[in-house]
Amino acid sequence: MRSTLVRRTVLTASAVSLALLSTACGSDKADDKKAEAKPSAAASSAAPAAKGKTDTELAAVIVAQADLPDHQLKAATPAEAAAGASATSDKPQCVPLVKAQAMGAVGTSTGTARTKVVAKPKEQAASQSPEDKLKGLMDALGATATAVTLTSYDGKGAEEAFASLKTAGTACAGGYTASGEGQAGKVTKVGAGAPVTAGDEALAYTVEGDAEGEKFTTQLVVVRKGNTLATFSALSLSGAAEQPKAVVDAQAKKLG
Repeated sequence: MRSTLVRRTVLTASAVSLALLSTACGSDKADDKKAEAKPSAAASSAAPAAKGKTDTELAAVIVAQADLPDHQLKAATPAEAAAGASATSDKPQCVPLVKAQAMGAVGTSTGTARTKVVAKPKEQAASQSPEDKLKGLMDALGATATAVTLTSYDGKGAEEAFASLKTAGTACAGGYTASGEGQAGKVTKVGAGAPVTAGDEALAYTVEGDAEGEKFTTQLVVVRKGNTLATFSALSLSGAAEQPKAVVDAQAKKLG
């Protein structure tokens, strides 16, 4: 049986969550012989630093049921938010990955919003055999569940957070231990995931681990749009999660 930490802290959405869900401006040409014009006051003054969004503002742009009619959504619990805040790693350079997987903020954010998403199971026909109905149920339980987290930052914070996740993907390729709430889980490998094109920049990782002798594979996608970071951490009780493309596309569209 997979450990609680692997399901909850390292992989983000717990098995319980899955069950509940199925739970510079252009200038005019100047004469070469003319003296250089003085810059205007507007041009010479520094642009104000971008302000990050609040919890309330992010809650308005995180994916909702209407954005994903073929999925079921459920808000993250306070306990899951607390777990993300306390999640850490034995390797400091890997902490950004652990935070992203555990619905935590990478760096110092101005606001956060979280939700959990899983594809709706297909309706079963009344004429199906008991064996087919059982298979349908098992397929539903093995569906990929995705934890979606939005975080926003002042100034260059989102770019810095994204850069730290990009660096961590290389520095932590050989694995690390994630810990939180008095428990620990082992990630054995971090590799490139299927390429993602969204937002201003995006990255994707396939994260492999070992829990009490059982192998598992999860998917982590990170998209930056302006000063907001969207992370998608996907798991499956089958042990091998699929990249949540529909969820990523819907969230990227909502961020603009």
